This record gives sequence, structure tokens and C-alpha cells, in this order.
Amino acid sequence: MDTMQLEKIRDGRGFFAALDQSGGSTPKALEEYGISRDRYSTEDEMFDLVHEMRTRVFTSPAFDGNRILASILFLQTMERNIGGVPTARYLWTEKNVVPILKVDLGLAAEQDDVQLMKPISTLDDQLELARRHGIFGTKMRSVIKDANAAGIAAIVDQQFEYANRIRAAGFVPIMEPEVSISSPHKAQAETMLRDTVAKHLEALPGDAIVMLKITIPTQPGLYGELAADPRMLRIVALSGGYDRDEACALLAKDPTLIASFSRALLEGLTASQTDAEFNATLESSIEQIYQASVHKQPAGT
Repeated sequence: MDTMQLEKIRDGRGFFAALDQSGGSTPKALEEYGISRDRYSTEDEMFDLVHEMRTRVFTSPAFDGNRILASILFLQTMERNIGGVPTARYLWTEKNVVPILKVDLGLAAEQDDVQLMKPISTLDDQLELARRHGIFGTKMRSVIKDANAAGIAAIVDQQFEYANRIRAAGFVPIMEPEVSISSPHKAQAETMLRDTVAKHLEALPGDAIVMLKITIPTQPGLYGELAADPRMLRIVALSGGYDRDEACALLAKDPTLIASFSRALLEGLTASQTDAEFNATLESSIEQIYQASVHKQPAGT
């Protein structure tokens, strides 16, 4: 684990840029960027196009470590280059942005109102590749649809099981048990999630380091006690289907969280924009998300 990267994430002011759309979510990301499905006919062509989009984001003057602490990458992005330099190394050496790798392989079928992760059968191989590329940590996502105690317990059990393997390999895991913003009992599910995570966190050794990525909670400050635990390096929030304005307004009211936005970060960017238009749009997006992450409003405003 790189000490400088650890200190940046622990002490830095800013947010995470999640650019980790994988095979299932890439077509939608490209469509929002203005590239329709008739522009590519193979998966390789699709991933070439999305890497061009990500390269344009990473190389933009707006994208740097002054406001962005870390960026979450898809495996294929990590294995590709930016300007002849491997992506993770480019991010850290050229942009001062800590590289993180998404390691999950997607979601299993729904059971007990949750979707666990499919077994991460490639985890050891991914971690070996991540070590070679200088990756700091990992991220893995599962989804909670409703306030079901059995389902939430299963989600948190699975997240911590994989997190313990990832920690043992020398990486900092980001556990992402996303609560759906359309959950009929969202606030209740979030309280159950917090309490279940707290029990698992208390059982970790004192020198363990983990992170958590969650939906912006209905109750601002809900995760405050978890964030104060010395084993919790950072708690970050996904945009979760909210548009950027709404996600930033909600985030600004939560004293605990910083952003780890994906779709909301890229909102408004299109392939047809000139570099000046693209960079200006990205600058505005990054500044808005940065301000929501670091300048907090009182909960009642």
C-alpha cells in the first residue's frame, strides 16, 4: 500500500471519479455520450470507444488531483494506456489521482430483496494484475432493494468476506452495498445496513483499513459513527440515479460523505463537443461535485 496515496485519500479535500462502467453498463454510458449502438458492432469496438471517452476525461485540464482524490477503473481501462502510459500509472504520476479497480463481476439474481454479487472467481488474478499496475484499492457493488434483514445480512457478510481477502492481499477494499433510491422503505433499509456494517467493522482488527460506498442516505449524517471509526478510511456516496443537481444538493447536506459519482460526473459530455466545450462542461461538473463534497450545509437547509 502506497503511504502517499493513503494520506491523500484520508486527509484530502475532494471526491472520487467513478469511471468503471463495465460490459453491461457501457452501451448506456456511450449513448449518453452521444454514441449510438449502430456505431459499433463488436465488444472490442465498444470498449475502444469508451476508452476514447475516458481518455478524453482523464487528459482534460479539468481532471486533476486538486479536486479529485481517486478514480475507480474498469479492468479493461487499467490494462490500456493513456498517451503510451498505463492508465493507473498515468493517473497517479501525471494527475495525482489515486487509482482504484472495480473487481466485481456483476449481480446475481434477486433474493430476499437484494442482489448479491456473482462469485468473484477471478479475484486472485485481478489482484495480481492490480499489484503490477500500482492500484491502491478495489471496489465491489451489490444492491439492496428493500428493508429485508436476511437480505441485508447476506449482502454485508459477502462484502466483508471479499474485503478480508482483498485486505490480506495488501489493498484497501471499497464495499458498495447500494440501497436503491426507489426502495419503498429506503430510510429503514439504510438504518439496517448501517447497524449491520457497524457490527462487522467492530470485529475487524484495529489496524484494518476499509472504505464504504453507499447511496446518499435519507437521513443526513446517518453514517457519521462509521466514518469516525479509525478503520474506516473514507465513506463515499454514489449518485444512484439522481441527476447531478439533485445528487449534489443531497450530498451537500450530509456532513459525513464525499462523492464517488459516475453518470452524474459525465452528465452533459458528448462526443461531438469541441475540446473547449468538453473541457468547460467537465470543469463545471467537477467544480459542482467538489463543492458539494467539501462545503457542507447544515442539515436543515
